[in-house]
Amino acid sequence: MLRNFTNRLFTSFTEDQPIAPLAVLRIAFGAIMLISTIRFVLKGWVHDFYIAPKYFFSFVEWIRPMGAAGMYSIFALMAIACFCIMTGLFYRLAVGIYFLCFCYVELLDKTYYLNHYYFVSIFAFLLFLVPANRYFSLDVLRKPSLKVTHVSGWTINVFKTQLCIVYFFAGVSKLTYEWMIQAMPLRIWLPAHSQIPVIGGLLTQSWVAYAFSWFGAIFDLVIWIFLLKKSTTKYAYIFVLVFHVFTAWFFKIGMFPYIMICVTMVFFSSEFHQQLINRVRNTFGKKNAAEPVVAWHLRPAVQNAMCCMLVVYFFFQLILPFRYLLYPGTLLWTEEGYRFSWRVMLMEKGGTAFFYVKDPATGGRSEIDNARYLTPMQQQMMETQPDMILQYAHFLSETYKKKGIKDPVVTVESYVTLNGSGSRLFIDSTVDLAKEYESFQSKKWILPFQTKK
Repeated sequence: MLRNFTNRLFTSFTEDQPIAPLAVLRIAFGAIMLISTIRFVLKGWVHDFYIAPKYFFSFVEWIRPMGAAGMYSIFALMAIACFCIMTGLFYRLAVGIYFLCFCYVELLDKTYYLNHYYFVSIFAFLLFLVPANRYFSLDVLRKPSLKVTHVSGWTINVFKTQLCIVYFFAGVSKLTYEWMIQAMPLRIWLPAHSQIPVIGGLLTQSWVAYAFSWFGAIFDLVIWIFLLKKSTTKYAYIFVLVFHVFTAWFFKIGMFPYIMICVTMVFFSSEFHQQLINRVRNTFGKKNAAEPVVAWHLRPAVQNAMCCMLVVYFFFQLILPFRYLLYPGTLLWTEEGYRFSWRVMLMEKGGTAFFYVKDPATGGRSEIDNARYLTPMQQQMMETQPDMILQYAHFLSETYKKKGIKDPVVTVESYVTLNGSGSRLFIDSTVDLAKEYESFQSKKWILPFQTKK
């Protein structure tokens, strides 16, 4: 049985498949990201997130915003790249530019980290590897010799594999006491929508929160199995559609539900995607003539190198969500190993942080007005995330050094509540955070999460 499964898996990644699903995926991804980029600009978020702030919680110290002209140029470039991805015009250049620009913006500030930003960046990376412009594209129109009708199976199956990983780990992350037994944080979030006509009253009932919690966990854990099976794909996609529409309706989480609705179409058969393309052609009066089979393959040496790279890539995709096991303490409390792990909507966390800077020479101590340096959004996110608290402490240390204080002592009195558990002390207030540094080691100055009796 294992040998049969391995043979089927290998065959699905190596045998030729029609390119139509890849072309539709390219169009869907480009279109949804074009809308997302324009929406980001029109809502004023370029200014609010990357121009107005005085300080940035960057993932990489040397990555900084480019100023107003530079940031608007980056987003204009991303919009153009999205259009080119969608239409398949100068595709490889466009998707490469989009990937680099998007990753640059994503790394500027941890404040705005979302799982779907991470998802978009790795999907753009995978799109760069495949010939999604070789069919039904402007590249083919300008250079007909590029056209192919079939591609190696791996070019399509890498996207299916990535989506399976996302759904699976989103489900595994929900198998916790808080989500399954306490129905948290949905017991907090759902009653906030009680004003919705017809069903609003139900959302205040505890059993509804439990039903949503259990359905969400089961959905994520098994939906990818039914999407992979040809006989159940269309029925599974109906669940995908309903699930993400309701998620978008109840919870304001941006474009992620719509991205998932669009890209999950890749699980449909090649015949389904070909029919979509033919309908578009018919709309523009193009006849759907029979096409000779032309296959796209990499040279053997390049194919082997690509195979090795993808093995390494998916290995890291599979182990990253488990890195939290290397750290002690409660994951949602410490957030060590939390990011880049497909943990979606698992916590309601709020906090307050009072920072103090002490002059060792005089013993004088000043309380910091965080609003002086941070935007409200930055302050809200920093107060519950230890690595951001540490970054801010180092920023305060450097700021007060410039004011003439030698080796200022920076401490914080921080209180955090997690999933309605009540406020409690978060950070050891006796530790000089200016002398602590970010590393892969556990942060000893995070106080353990104590369950209140």
